[in-house]
Amino acid sequence: MDAAFAALARYDQGSSRGDLLPIDHAVIGALNDRKARAELERRLVAALLSGGSVVAREYLCGKLTLIGSEFALPALATLLGHPDLATAARNALESSPHGEASKVLRQRLPELADEQQIGVIQSLGVRRDPRSVTTLARLLTHPSLAVVSAAAAALGEIGSTTAAKALRDFLPRVPQSLQLTAADACLVCAERLLKAGQRTDAQRLYGLLTASNQPKHVQSAATQGLTAVATAKQS
Repeated sequence: MDAAFAALARYDQGSSRGDLLPIDHAVIGALNDRKARAELERRLVAALLSGGSVVAREYLCGKLTLIGSEFALPALATLLGHPDLATAARNALESSPHGEASKVLRQRLPELADEQQIGVIQSLGVRRDPRSVTTLARLLTHPSLAVVSAAAAALGEIGSTTAAKALRDFLPRVPQSLQLTAADACLVCAERLLKAGQRTDAQRLYGLLTASNQPKHVQSAATQGLTAVATAKQS
């Protein structure tokens, strides 16, 4: 293991992947061994914080995706603004089973450039983090339409009653270029609400999407949604 971590410190494009196999095997072996996992995680985090090549740190992020605990979250958070490592760090945070990972993503969001913000917004949507709704709703007025689009889509994925309200409030003022994005977000949100038994909120969203200013295929999907709501109420 010491030799593998020494090789990792020198690891870069063209380096032998075989030198890192002891770390690979240790990660697999630590999955069901809490003590071994904690010790290995500490070494991985220390290596990540010590620098190294982009390739080496991408590798470390991948291993922390598998065995990272809340201990690894601050180290991963430091990379969210890195032009080459933001995606690897975000993927590790996105897949973390720990609720604190969502908090870390939310806290770093205002500090990031638009491109990195969009990735973090998408991760919050994937995590379906209800505590992110207020943050995402504020981004619906962001000057970047790409950020606004990502925020609307994430709210749809979260699919809570508060997310639905944010999307309902957004619909009357949505820029023309984002009309389909907003409609899709509302359809996703309504579907999630319906599955969760929140039929009234789902019905309100579907009802808004049957308006004549919506594209025909959106109206059709919304009408089908209203039918599904009515069926659910009868069952």
